[in-house]
Amino acid sequence: MRTFLLRRLLQTIPLLVGISALTFLLLQAAPGDFLATMAENPQISSATLDAMRHRFGLDQPWYVQYALYLKNVFLHLDFGESFSRHQPVFQVLRTGLGNTLLLAVAAAMVTWGLAIPLGIIAAVKQYRWQDRALSFVAFVGLSVPEVLSGLLFLWLAAKTGWFPIGGMRDLDAEYLPPLARLGDLIRHLALPAIVVGIIPLASRMRQMRASLLDQLRLDYVTTARAKGLPERQVIGGHALRNALNPLITLFGFTLGSLVSGSFVAETIFSWPGLGSITLEALNAQDQYLVMGAVLMASTVLIAGNLVADVLLAIADPRIRHD
Repeated sequence: MRTFLLRRLLQTIPLLVGISALTFLLLQAAPGDFLATMAENPQISSATLDAMRHRFGLDQPWYVQYALYLKNVFLHLDFGESFSRHQPVFQVLRTGLGNTLLLAVAAAMVTWGLAIPLGIIAAVKQYRWQDRALSFVAFVGLSVPEVLSGLLFLWLAAKTGWFPIGGMRDLDAEYLPPLARLGDLIRHLALPAIVVGIIPLASRMRQMRASLLDQLRLDYVTTARAKGLPERQVIGGHALRNALNPLITLFGFTLGSLVSGSFVAETIFSWPGLGSITLEALNAQDQYLVMGAVLMASTVLIAGNLVADVLLAIADPRIRHD
């Protein structure tokens, strides 16, 4: 297991370098830059712009800029400075990454907290009205785009007033007692988490159903029933444990996809996460802030895949890596 983890961690280095290179080239190919936008302001002198261009290294060829960027990232963990915010990129992204991870974890709780029990019900009640109703719900969940579901929930919040229509907390939240602040955060988090979690919920529920049905048809389940074990024990103590193995593999993948999927919900609900920061940086052509956001999001995706492999190896000793 230790060798496997080390090998996977080493494999992430060229992958992250490739992602950063592609992002850098795409930003270089885009017309204009942040300083070109600043040049449209007549109050900013050309000497000031030249000084900023030299300070950020934008007067160097693109390959020199990229080499300096890699050197600063890997040797000093310095992601550069945000042009628009005049702050270190890591300082800007630190809070946004925490907020995105909070939203992704909440969405994962929605996805897995509902997908597993609903999938079990659909499998146990195969071809009955419960299974058909859940199949219809899954079909709707897979068919409705995240943008549309987000706008529908936003409309619901505006019409009913049950939930806030955006942001992460109320303006007076800092003056509330701790429990009230937590409740305020949960109210703001509820709708974005549902929007992000509802699409993978549908597919994971169907996968849980299919996996459990496969196990219920195997000989060991028939043997357990023949021994006179209660059906609840046959399902919960035998079939369910093996049926969860494929779902464990998908857990890490789902966590990574929830992080990337949260970008849309962050924009719709004004959630201050990586998605909002990245969109703002793209509009401002803030080169280093965009690259830092892409690298952080990519790292989370890679970490999610690694978590999936580790969890599966722990759950199933037959596929452990030495």
